[in-house]
Amino acid sequence: MANKVFGPKLFKNLGFHVRRLNSAPSPFSAVPPLNFTGDFNAVPNLVEPTPQINNTTTHHPHINNNIINFNDVKELFYSVPTTKLIRSSLTLQMAAIEPMVDLGMWVMNSKLMEMPVFRDVMLGFVKNTFYEHFCAGKDLTEVRRTVMNLSDSGLKAMLDYGVEHATENESCEQSTTAFIQTIESTKSLPQSSASFVVAKITAICTPRLLKRMSDLLRWEQKDPSLNLPWKRRTLPLFAESSPVYHTSEKPEPLTVEEERDLELAHERLKKICEKCLEHDVPLLIDAEDSTIQPAIDYFAYSAAIKYHKDDQPLIFGTIQAYLKDAKERMVMAKKAAEKMGVPMGFKLVRGAYMCSEKALASSLGFNSPIHDSIEQTHACFNSCAEFMIEEIASGSGAVVLATHNIESGKLAATKAIDLGIKNERQSLQFAQLYGMADGLSFGLRNAGFQVSKYLPFGPVEQIMHYLMRRAEENRGMLSTSAFDRQLMRKELSRRLEVATS
Repeated sequence: MANKVFGPKLFKNLGFHVRRLNSAPSPFSAVPPLNFTGDFNAVPNLVEPTPQINNTTTHHPHINNNIINFNDVKELFYSVPTTKLIRSSLTLQMAAIEPMVDLGMWVMNSKLMEMPVFRDVMLGFVKNTFYEHFCAGKDLTEVRRTVMNLSDSGLKAMLDYGVEHATENESCEQSTTAFIQTIESTKSLPQSSASFVVAKITAICTPRLLKRMSDLLRWEQKDPSLNLPWKRRTLPLFAESSPVYHTSEKPEPLTVEEERDLELAHERLKKICEKCLEHDVPLLIDAEDSTIQPAIDYFAYSAAIKYHKDDQPLIFGTIQAYLKDAKERMVMAKKAAEKMGVPMGFKLVRGAYMCSEKALASSLGFNSPIHDSIEQTHACFNSCAEFMIEEIASGSGAVVLATHNIESGKLAATKAIDLGIKNERQSLQFAQLYGMADGLSFGLRNAGFQVSKYLPFGPVEQIMHYLMRRAEENRGMLSTSAFDRQLMRKELSRRLEVATS
């Protein structure tokens, strides 16, 4: 009915009138970053992806289609209560109605949200639908329940306190405190139930400074004679194919104040890394758009060189496979780390900034840094995954394959098993967003692999950025979403038949 009431043409161009979620603040950005209560000790009551293609029936010559069994839905969903299956199916169905998503995004970014009554109603609806489905809770007490449920299901958790894009040093300090509290709280979780703590560099260093650093790093790539006195030892940040059009003229050096702020950011990351070492939990650093990604890679790589657990990486940087230079940069960084004797970990995703990257390149008169087709992105992801699995098989490095694509999951699982890598090796992990691609998560779990769910948490107002991105991205992943809903309905029908027989 909703598709008939709100015709697609009505909202066809709505996205052009909505501020880009990844580059501009919204009415929710004023929420203080440190705004949660509770801890894991309380008594309790998991790519930025681009459009996916349902490849469950694809016969790739290198795929063993028997590795992941989607036919036995009872075995897939044995750990999921019936009420959760029903709720998940309905929420994913709502998120798949494109006009509803367009309208919701327009409303959330409109002046209507400045009306207290209307705002309360909308946030209440979101909290009881998308928020509960895609998020782990408002605070650490609620997160603990979610992690326990995942652990009971044989899945691990990536803990992501949903704060990003700090505006000044005070909010950076608050974010650092929140990350450290999250790390400390893992000690009261079931052993090994938290696979990672996630941090965003934009939360501990302002995007403005990251942009200044990235411009200088890009110019150094153009002119190696450029002296950057603040630059620490790092891994290669660019490849020959990496775009540097963002910086058209030589940037001014960092000011004394900017260098001081940079040192403060390094100190914040140091505290986070040392806390991760103390509690034996790896740190996963998320990627952002290409305007600031060089600086983020710089932070991740310079920290990875200094902090690691013997021959195991502590820091995992993120590679976005929809970028044309992704494979080249990953190989260069991995080989450089190996030469230094530094264990390096990567999270591999498809990417989450397609529209903004294309628009920026076009506005500057350059070709898009994004692959020209989704098939090329799939091929790049699979090639990067194959490279890292082979590196792991030879005893070097680690990777988290964050994918909702079924063919990519099967390809990687086949390669890993062929090379003798499975659950006994912690260097290879799979991951999906909490509330999405559960069929793939459970299928990989049943095949014997370590699988994590990416768990964002925080107050609903604060995490609205994330929720709207999930809703927007879900439209491009209708194949995976539809496949999950199909599996869920099949299992619900089976349970109903058993209950009434």
